[in-house]
Amino acid sequence: MYDLVVVGAGPYGLSIAAHAAAAGLDLRVLGRPMASWRDHMPEGMFLKSEPWSSNLSDPAGDHTLAAYCDAHQVHTAHGRPLPIGTFTDYGLWFGRQAVPGIEEQTVTEAGPHPGGGYRLRTAEGEVLTSRTVALAVGVMPFAHIPEPLRRLPPELLSHSSGRRDLSTLRGQEVVVIGSGQAALETAALLAELGAHAQVVARAGGLRWNTPPQPLDRGLLRSLRDPHCGLGTGWPSWVWSEAPWAVRRLPAAARLHIAAHALGPAGAWWLRERFEARVPVLLGHRLRGAAAVSGPRVRLELTAASGETRSLEADHIVAATGFGPGLDRLDLLDPAVREGLCKVGTGQAPELSSCFESSRPGLFFAGLLAAPSFGPSMRFVHGATFTASRLVHGVRRRLRRRTPRIPQPAPPVVRPAAAPAGAAAQGAADPVVPSLTDN
Repeated sequence: MYDLVVVGAGPYGLSIAAHAAAAGLDLRVLGRPMASWRDHMPEGMFLKSEPWSSNLSDPAGDHTLAAYCDAHQVHTAHGRPLPIGTFTDYGLWFGRQAVPGIEEQTVTEAGPHPGGGYRLRTAEGEVLTSRTVALAVGVMPFAHIPEPLRRLPPELLSHSSGRRDLSTLRGQEVVVIGSGQAALETAALLAELGAHAQVVARAGGLRWNTPPQPLDRGLLRSLRDPHCGLGTGWPSWVWSEAPWAVRRLPAAARLHIAAHALGPAGAWWLRERFEARVPVLLGHRLRGAAAVSGPRVRLELTAASGETRSLEADHIVAATGFGPGLDRLDLLDPAVREGLCKVGTGQAPELSSCFESSRPGLFFAGLLAAPSFGPSMRFVHGATFTASRLVHGVRRRLRRRTPRIPQPAPPVVRPAAAPAGAAAQGAADPVVPSLTDN
């Protein structure tokens, strides 16, 4: 029986695994490294966050993004957007340097073991047991599609996180639904690739982030508007640097913060590209959608005034974020899912200060932790806060007596081929909440 199995190998899973390995835990790490970033991000996208706030976490702090860029002669700077491809290569490098033995296996079932701890099954056929489990499954299980769109066939509809190759839509009329970074950057990329892209949003106006202030400022300006991992300003500072304080708030307040803080906005560096190419229809809610001959899609929209209108397109991209809910985590045993304490009236697990759920030994990281710890859990920046605390909780749980169960020898799994060096190609979590918001 292992001490810890980490399910997922994105920024959160890799950071947790690095801390667990350094602590000497008997560890397995299962998942495709940086899968969401490698397999789902459209080429040409950029991180929305600053490079210095996009580090994965290891105990010594040696494997930072800056260290990777220095070693690979990649230039980064405050106020200069970083290509997603570079960040992805950094995550893969971090995994090779700081996390031993990542296995590209997909966990399909996780539930209680009769003798204590947890039993997991993978798509590759392995069954293993562990005293504790950390679910760092990223955002992909939680992609949100508005109800009126759910009956459309996949050839007419995609979520923004599931459209890596946008060039297949070249020459087509595409409606992108949403007003956050994912929607605006996807639409800009589509237009630049030769598609006829249009954004439709229920918001009355688009919000754009302002260019970042210099890191080196006077004391008074720094006190009035402090820098932090999620931008500038005291509210952002609290979300970024004090997730522990958010957790102490009443559940209703935390749910409100998770849903509304750091809401949809476009990056400052995208604005000129977007406004020059993409028409926008604002203040319209989606009322219905149906496939029509062509094949095309007809959207039925309602304006704030109550006026209705129809809009046709060849394809719809739903850049509508992610909804953190246990009810969508299919790999987790249904009885465990239903028995977990939730945050208020929501579907996210209530977590301890060490990210442990109400079921002993079951830990959660990333988007599902946002209703407990706030919006930083939607961003890469939150991995640093999470990793050390979660592993501390695992070690505390392991100090309590847990029956030992013989562990079958794992099958031989060939390691994945090492990726090529850093690629200067070109955006989550949330974040939405969307991947491309970092």
